[in-house]
Amino acid sequence: MKLLQIDSSARRNSVSRQLTEKFVHAWKKQNPQGHVIKRDLATTTLPLITDEWTLAAHSDPAHLTPGQRQTLSISETLIEELLAADTIVIGAPMYNLTVSAPLKAWIDQIVRVGRTVLYSAAGTEGVLKGKKVVVLTSRGGAFRPGTPTAQYDHQEPYLRHILGFIGLTDVTFIHAENQKPGDLAEPARNAAIAEIQLAAALTKGTPPAQDSPL
Repeated sequence: MKLLQIDSSARRNSVSRQLTEKFVHAWKKQNPQGHVIKRDLATTTLPLITDEWTLAAHSDPAHLTPGQRQTLSISETLIEELLAADTIVIGAPMYNLTVSAPLKAWIDQIVRVGRTVLYSAAGTEGVLKGKKVVVLTSRGGAFRPGTPTAQYDHQEPYLRHILGFIGLTDVTFIHAENQKPGDLAEPARNAAIAEIQLAAALTKGTPPAQDSPL
């Protein structure tokens, strides 16, 4: 079993980073032989999409120039990490009512025609099926459905749609809301941690049968 841990906060000791560490710790208890792949988007050079990148991404892979392969190299690395993972945990702080810039840059690198999404006469089909995704968010306010500020949540709806577009449809969101300084922050964080323990318990891998090829 492999877990891909993605952190996207600009802050080294952010709430979302604390939550992903809690998840990894709980996941390791369920999967003691499992392997964790860590990807810190705040320390990864994530270039913006350019005309050169677009041309390379839409070219025949067999005829890419060395320069085009270099242009797509970080995208290839990030996609291979996704393909290798059984479970993906994403730490996603809410910045300006949506995702952070590093997380958006990561998304732009991993949503690629022919690699993570296929187009045909029948429509689009995401490639990354059969994986569990847990998104752990930290938010300064409360954006639950039914609250006055729910309409301003451009984080969860966007992530659900774009992850589903590439085949990641088994997605669980756990929100640590009200994380601005105040009396509500700690109880909300503790409630999120309790949900994390339950979510991690559902990721326990099943060992292969003895006659199954490894």
